[in-house]
Amino acid sequence: MSKEIIKIGKFVSLTYSIADPEGNILEQSDLPVSYIHGGETELIGGMDKAVAGKCQGDTVTLTIPSSQGFGEHDPSLTFTDAVENVPPQFRQLGAEVQMQNDDGEVKSFIVTKIEDGKLTVDGNHPLAGKTLIINVKILEVREATKEDAMHVGLPGQSHTLN
Repeated sequence: MSKEIIKIGKFVSLTYSIADPEGNILEQSDLPVSYIHGGETELIGGMDKAVAGKCQGDTVTLTIPSSQGFGEHDPSLTFTDAVENVPPQFRQLGAEVQMQNDDGEVKSFIVTKIEDGKLTVDGNHPLAGKTLIINVKILEVREATKEDAMHVGLPGQSHTLN
């Protein structure tokens, strides 16, 4: 029996890790990510396009520039203020602060720096501005079943995995 290759309509299950160019692991998915190939499911950095034509057991390594990953770092989403102007519950690294703009849109910011009496929050994704090395291992490729379609969606249904 020949190995099934990844093409439109196939059920695909994979794991991946994301590293920086120095090899530091930034994110890792040890639990399989599953989708039906060819739908509107988008995997970070075009992983879904890179695995097309591959088989179970194959590995793929992608180098993703920041513009195709989480975007460039936007300095306008970084704010610094005196620590005493910040409520005490947010005065720790990694604290998540919800901010609302004049249009009522809410965005999460993370406390990234506290020094010299100043506190900095950043609304960029933590991986924004970084080149990413994505290592993908394909665990399973097979015909999609009706049950798969109910859980991960058919081609034409929108899902985003990242």
